[in-house]
Amino acid sequence: MKIVITGAGSVGRSIARELISHGHEVTLVDRSPDAMRIASVPDADWQLADACDVDALAEAGAGECDVVVAATGDDKSNLVTSLLSKTEYGVPRTVARINNPKNEWLFDETWGVDVAVSTPRIMTALVEEAVSVGSLVSVFTFHQSGAFMHELTLPDDSPVIGELVSEVELPPHTVLAAILRDYRPINPDGDERFERGDELLFLTAREGEESLSEIPELFTSGGIPGPELTPRSDSSPLSS
Repeated sequence: MKIVITGAGSVGRSIARELISHGHEVTLVDRSPDAMRIASVPDADWQLADACDVDALAEAGAGECDVVVAATGDDKSNLVTSLLSKTEYGVPRTVARINNPKNEWLFDETWGVDVAVSTPRIMTALVEEAVSVGSLVSVFTFHQSGAFMHELTLPDDSPVIGELVSEVELPPHTVLAAILRDYRPINPDGDERFERGDELLFLTAREGEESLSEIPELFTSGGIPGPELTPRSDSSPLSS
């Protein structure tokens, strides 16, 4: 994917590093010369510009990118960037960072925001999930136990659609924790059947890390592999 991240502070750089490690092309945009810490994310493209400017977004590649992540420390800037990305360039997916919880009500489709979040790792997962149906997406790691949470969205041709949850045997040390369907969490008991578009949340113990690649093979017709998944050192949110 081609991804434009506005805001090259600690949050923006953290998101960029994770996305690049998953094989995505990333452009970082910031209007502050002090934020141009190119050595911190050497594999990203960098642009010194104001992302609230239409021409600057164009130069950053908003017209050709798959996702714009508005990750500055200014809610107004994040809203304007999201709106311009949608209305001027038709960006398929916008992910915006909320800095002040009191502004959360503004971050919706009216301002061009598809997903509003504030934690870099969750933002990373949402960016990938947006265009990664059938792939296994890392959500976060539980620090104390070392367990992992991953998400997979069932594609239309998934071989498990219509099957009972109890009929699908998961790899060792992995459990299906929840099914998200029509914005509702569903308890995945044995009598529940899988449906198209279900978002599946898996919990995997540290011992089951090597078997994670088996999950996409079970739930997709072609066995679409996710990105190479590595354990994270902690699950604490990053802040600018």
